[in-house]
Amino acid sequence: MEDLTILSLKILSVLLLSYIFLRVFYSIWWKPKWLERRLKQQGIRGNPYKPLIGDMKDFVKQVTEAWSKPMSLSHQIAPRVDPFTHTTVEKYGKISLCWAGTTPRLNIMDPVLMKEVLANKQGHIGITPLALNPLILVLTEGLTLLEGEKWATHRKILTPAFNLEKLKGMISVYAESCTLLVEKWKKSIAHSETCEIDVWPEFQDLTGDIISRTAFGSNFEEGNQILKLQKELQKLVVEALHSLYIPGFRFIPTKKSQRRRSLDKSITSMLRTLIERKATLMKTGQTNREDLLGLLLQSNDETNNKHGNKMTIKEIIEECKQFYIAGHETTSSLLTWTMIVLAMHPDWQDKAREEVLTVCGKEHPDAKTISQLKTVNMIFHEVLRLYPPVVAVFKHTYQETKIGNLSLPAGIDLTLPLLLTNHDPELWGSDAQEFNPERFSEGISKASKDHQAFFPFGWGPRTCIGQNFALMEAKVALSIILQNFSFELSPSYTHAPNTEIALQPQHGAPIILKQL
Repeated sequence: MEDLTILSLKILSVLLLSYIFLRVFYSIWWKPKWLERRLKQQGIRGNPYKPLIGDMKDFVKQVTEAWSKPMSLSHQIAPRVDPFTHTTVEKYGKISLCWAGTTPRLNIMDPVLMKEVLANKQGHIGITPLALNPLILVLTEGLTLLEGEKWATHRKILTPAFNLEKLKGMISVYAESCTLLVEKWKKSIAHSETCEIDVWPEFQDLTGDIISRTAFGSNFEEGNQILKLQKELQKLVVEALHSLYIPGFRFIPTKKSQRRRSLDKSITSMLRTLIERKATLMKTGQTNREDLLGLLLQSNDETNNKHGNKMTIKEIIEECKQFYIAGHETTSSLLTWTMIVLAMHPDWQDKAREEVLTVCGKEHPDAKTISQLKTVNMIFHEVLRLYPPVVAVFKHTYQETKIGNLSLPAGIDLTLPLLLTNHDPELWGSDAQEFNPERFSEGISKASKDHQAFFPFGWGPRTCIGQNFALMEAKVALSIILQNFSFELSPSYTHAPNTEIALQPQHGAPIILKQL
């Protein structure tokens, strides 16, 4: 009987080891090779699969090397910002294959196919699993990371808060924050003719102050305190994401992991207090409903009355976190690169200033005058083309799906390299690497050879809900700066664009300001 028990245990052990071996073999070899074969049968070229690591070693090597030194003062930034994708596309074409570990990654640079992916009519394409990393979810579990019915509900509730007419009422708030920044810069110039200022952190502070004021109204100082904690948490998360990922390591109570948890707890607690107080005051008519939080809470109540489906307090907290990340990073990136580019091209700086002074005089821009700033609008579109805050969009196939003539099996990452597409001479002409706002003189649809080539805020149902907010904010800020200063690049400026959450100047953006 004892021998039979021992034999049974041995058989179970062999079966267990065999199962583990087969699972590992399936994950590391059979599935990746099967997916690779499916893609290559359709004429897709790319790097051959390397067991377990894929192309990660080459990716890290190329990025590390590219970011280790600055580049010449030109707009041909793709080889530095996204060297691995740039090299892959150059070698294998606009539809090309590479590997994120054991997962095949398909680069898609055809604008028509890119929009098909973003439209996702079959509903088989979703957020890449990498975006659902627990470290990222610490920052926010808001709209951009939701799918299905929950995404649809949140989008419907949030949309009224970002209605264009509602945003026009916030222009005075944008101007108030911008005026404070301008006064600060004037004090820095003081009795000298010029001063040097790194505008990258300045614009981060500006956009943070604006999002706090527009989101939380009279409670903006509390909003600014939350922002400071959010920025610290974001820095720790980015640092952790750049290190080697070891499953479960985040649960080890290191000093930084404990600080991340502490910050997350504090941010959540402060937002909960602020939201609950706002909701109580709204019920008694003691507070303004016209800030983003007030509009969100009002829309949430109206949705509940009509359909019985509303956001929980936890979900509202996560959307408030989303306000900060989306509204803070992208606009500060856009404003920073616009200042750098206009410093590089003083003729366009003069044209923009002349237009602002003609349309607005010395008065702050308002909803009417902003709509008349055609040259400023063209400049922002061209900066968004050359220096998009989001350089690529990442998706994942969760079921077999058809894109154009391609049949994509489940389990494939999709990369839509916006930066590379925006710099493609086949789409934008021989001057694709040059700053030429005139290409947008007849609007976005006629700017490129392919009428569908430019979509800096996404496409389809998931187009960025805050695009009008960001562009109006940027126009107000640039207009007020142009009314008060001329500027040029500092001799200490180093041209080194790279990405963390958004495209940013790796070594800052020192600009020499001269008060007008």
